[in-house]
Amino acid sequence: MQYNEIIQKIKSMASPENTAGMARFGINVTSAYGISVLTLRKMVKEIGKDHELALELWESGIHEARLLACLIDRPDMVTGEQMENWVKGFDSWDVCDVCCGHLFDRTAAAYQKAREWSEREEEFVKRAGFALMAALSVHDKKASDKTMAGFLPIIKREAVDERNFVKKAVNWALRQIGKRNMNLNEMAIRTAGEIKQIDSKSARWIAGDAIRELTGEKVQRKLAGVKE
Repeated sequence: MQYNEIIQKIKSMASPENTAGMARFGINVTSAYGISVLTLRKMVKEIGKDHELALELWESGIHEARLLACLIDRPDMVTGEQMENWVKGFDSWDVCDVCCGHLFDRTAAAYQKAREWSEREEEFVKRAGFALMAALSVHDKKASDKTMAGFLPIIKREAVDERNFVKKAVNWALRQIGKRNMNLNEMAIRTAGEIKQIDSKSARWIAGDAIRELTGEKVQRKLAGVKE
């Protein structure tokens, strides 16, 4: 499938009803056509991996085209410059999370960008930093505990950000690191305890939610290797 064919297909499947549903989930639908993720994944299978096409689709500014771009791009061809260009264009949590969890986390600059973006002020750039941490903790099986633990002080530092899309990503990163193994579970719970002492509504929510899951029976049994 070529660029024009893809754009025409997206526009032909426009669904105002689906778009309204997306908006209810906090997705920015300014440039969306309401195409389901299931439909987009079928298109990905037809398209295959294509770096140049991904760049074209991203530049269209269309919500669904940008999601496709994240799913068909080749991580080995993504440069730091491209990551900076794309992250500045994040205007919705779903594009941010799909891009970080299916593309950026597989790039050579993933860890560097996670740390850099966590310090940035723009809401979705900062979210991207923590979405990357969450994705790396799940997908990078070879990473050491020391590498993952290095994210914990950053999580604590940014736990006072009251913006919804940021605090949820900070919480997400903390929980994913804590579910990686028993050692990191203990470290994440300890960090959550420290965060809970911070005089911030956001920090208390992040800590409380993380502690509840990480100390819960389901997570503890899984980490202990207990078969369900």
